Amino acid sequence: MKQHTISPQANQDLEEIIDYFTIRNVDAGERFIDEFNKKCRYLANFPNMGRSYADIKNYLRGVPLDGYIILYRINDNGIEILHVVSGYRDLKSLFTDSDDDLR
Repeated sequence: MKQHTISPQANQDLEEIIDYFTIRNVDAGERFIDEFNKKCRYLANFPNMGRSYADIKNYLRGVPLDGYIILYRINDNGIEILHVVSGYRDLKSLFTDSDDDLR
């Protein structure tokens, strides 16, 4: 069975999302995390189902989740979640040339 890992940046993104839901609606936050975990397990086994964001980085793929985008890359063991961000964000700004850890 393939695995998914979560990068430190994606972990920080998730913490910020959880903080937002903690203030607004705890139940919605719990549902978001449950759906996030389900989607990640599914993506690990079917990594090519996500949209290609090769115009930003050649390895980058993403799938929507409740107004957010889970951005990931495929690796030998499954997938690595790189970011979890609002669909309204400028995605290109997340992957600048100075992001050595995301290459």
